[in-house]
Amino acid sequence: MYSHGSESLIKQAREIQEPELQKFYSRLVKLLQGKELSHETIDSLQRLHLILSATKYTRTLPSELQKRLSSLLSSPSEQLQVLSSAVLRETLPLSGQERNYNQDNTSQLNSHAAALLLSQAGSRADLSSLCAQLLRSLESRPSEGPSHSLTHMLPILNTILTHSPECLTEDHMTLLSKKLVDWLRYASITQGGGASSGGFFTGPRSRQPVPIAELDGTVSGDFFTVLCVGQGFTEDQWMNVFSFSMLRHWLLTYHSVSNGNTAADTDDRSEVDGSVVSMVSATSSTSRLLPPKERLREKAFQYCQRLIEQSDRKAHKRTDTELQRACLVEAVCILDCLCIEDASLVFRAFPCIKALFGRLSSDLSFARVLLPLAQFYLNHGEMAAVDCECVWNLVFGRFPADLFNDPFLAHELLRFLRVNLESLQLRVPQYTCSFPNLLKLLAWDSPAVVDDFVDLLPSLVTAGTAVELLHTLLDLPCLSATLVLQLRSASLPICEPGGRGLLSLDAFRNPSYRGLFLFLLRGEAGSGDTIDRLSTLHELLAEAVDWPRVIQCTQTVPVLLHIFFNKVITVADEKLLAHLILVQLERSSLLLNIPNYIKEIHRVFSCHLLRLCKLHPSLVVDQSHELLEFAGTTANVYSKEEIYTHVVWVLGEYLSVSCDSRCSVRLITSCFEAMEAVLFEITSSAPPPGASSPAPRVITTLMSALAKLASRSHDLIPRVSMFLSKLRKVARGGSVAWCTDEEDLVAIVTRGEELWSLLKAPGVAQSVLTPPPHVTTPQWHQDTNVAMPLGLRALTSLTHSQ
Repeated sequence: MYSHGSESLIKQAREIQEPELQKFYSRLVKLLQGKELSHETIDSLQRLHLILSATKYTRTLPSELQKRLSSLLSSPSEQLQVLSSAVLRETLPLSGQERNYNQDNTSQLNSHAAALLLSQAGSRADLSSLCAQLLRSLESRPSEGPSHSLTHMLPILNTILTHSPECLTEDHMTLLSKKLVDWLRYASITQGGGASSGGFFTGPRSRQPVPIAELDGTVSGDFFTVLCVGQGFTEDQWMNVFSFSMLRHWLLTYHSVSNGNTAADTDDRSEVDGSVVSMVSATSSTSRLLPPKERLREKAFQYCQRLIEQSDRKAHKRTDTELQRACLVEAVCILDCLCIEDASLVFRAFPCIKALFGRLSSDLSFARVLLPLAQFYLNHGEMAAVDCECVWNLVFGRFPADLFNDPFLAHELLRFLRVNLESLQLRVPQYTCSFPNLLKLLAWDSPAVVDDFVDLLPSLVTAGTAVELLHTLLDLPCLSATLVLQLRSASLPICEPGGRGLLSLDAFRNPSYRGLFLFLLRGEAGSGDTIDRLSTLHELLAEAVDWPRVIQCTQTVPVLLHIFFNKVITVADEKLLAHLILVQLERSSLLLNIPNYIKEIHRVFSCHLLRLCKLHPSLVVDQSHELLEFAGTTANVYSKEEIYTHVVWVLGEYLSVSCDSRCSVRLITSCFEAMEAVLFEITSSAPPPGASSPAPRVITTLMSALAKLASRSHDLIPRVSMFLSKLRKVARGGSVAWCTDEEDLVAIVTRGEELWSLLKAPGVAQSVLTPPPHVTTPQWHQDTNVAMPLGLRALTSLTHSQ
């Protein structure tokens, strides 16, 4: 939402009239004609941008103003470059105007002008033409034209590659690959920027070239890289830095664009003929025999190996240490790309990768560097026959267990899992057993990572993990509270404003309860589905029910439960599904005491209990004892209305010989008697103290279930009829204690009268209350032996003709 002042300015910009706008254009043209641009000019340009961007219509500026703004793109002031580029991107170019840059004015093409060109490029041909101009300027020598800097070229090319990699031709790719080889491997090894060796005579003629240095201060004895330091840098050294920054993107683009080209490029023209760089590169006869693509791979491989060697040096500055880590990440990723493109490099790279992993694995501060190493092991470990167990123990063990509160690592770890999901499932057995650890990331910061777990959770659901995973998801709010307590316990004791310490923190430190919390904090599955003293754990965490992280976690669990049940029905057999039904009945009363959370979990359980029984009706007979026990407990009517209603409906619907031949008259009778007792109890007395009246849906569902059972065992019909007639008489006597709403009471009595009328004709009652499958799932519109398809086609043709 905008502030009131911002909304006022936007409204003024939208409502400006055309005469006033033309006057504003004229005044701005006069301001831009001055030799020095004042603050008023800046303010006017900002106002013009607001006017143009505040409306959905694209405007055309006067030609004179458009030309003046275009000239500002090459202004020495970056603020003017930004403003002019932003304004021109909001306008239509003049008819016939072309923004082509040739070799003479490529120095004017900065990043802001490039952004304008890209936004106005109308076709792939335009982008291809721009690429050609840029590449020609890269190929030129200073003696061939006006002096200009090349440092802005590669970022612009990289942007074009991002938007439209297909605009590059084979010649473009070959040329740029050759240039990257020269910049990466053969940049100057002396400092730029007029570095002096010091002394009394320090004039321009006495300055001697100073070699570049390493981050630890020693003189560099090898080629220049991004981890070399000095008082200044030459242009080719800056091109080295830019080349490394876009190298991985270029390798991926080059590989994808030229993937179908099998003809090798045997043209071995020198990268920069006649230059010092070419004479140096000529000494490497072996690499010069390679085509440009393979030569770039070889030089990139050497560059990355040198970066890994440089990263082991002790940097003097903290910022340099961070730079080392960032370069390590990029170097390992580039090596991974190179090995994917050329498998022969795997055996050359692995000794270096293994040494790097061994050096960094004990220090979790390098966790974001270790993830690219894990990616390398995942992609190439099988080919190199390398044992990767220590890598996965680190990724799925220590990372989520010790760094669950690091948001950057959580994002990168979950991204790593999502990108490599299929490979992890096939090659890494530790993955599916690591969900207790991975879910710590979700328990700590649910809103930030819930989207990742929506994608990951189905891969964690297997026949072996389903039961434990269900318990773990239900205990996720407890895990969230436990993680908070773990961090607080490691720091100074935290007291509430009143001076009272947290009881849950004392319980966390208490050895007698330590086992409960350690189970929640376990690192892998297999130590048990759940714990016996869940109610005790919930009591210990009672004061955590209003903690923000816990509340956020409770809002996430129902979403994940839906995903869990949708997946589990595809991997589980009937025995496992029967076990899951028992877990639902058991855990419906063993949840952290947060009313909204309990209500949502009951709703999810009800939905999927119904779905499981519909897919496998025999589950009702298999678990009839537990379902009858649940349905025969009157307290469940008041505390678990949602799930109780569905359990009763399932029993009435699927406890039938037509669904399972094992369903006997004795089983039907015992189920009838259990639910009859509950219905009689709740309709003959007031609700317990503190409980509300039973929901009308519960009563009508019980009545319908009893009628269905009676229609299958006719000996029970008199008992149902007698109860329904008594119910009608009681309702006629006025208000009742178990139903306070008159409309609800009328609805209950009406349903009772309908059922009573049906049961007068037992044969009709069974057909209506338990219809056969061909009635409940008709396919008349598909059966070609009946007249329905013909009638539908006739009606369709009539409606379409009209």
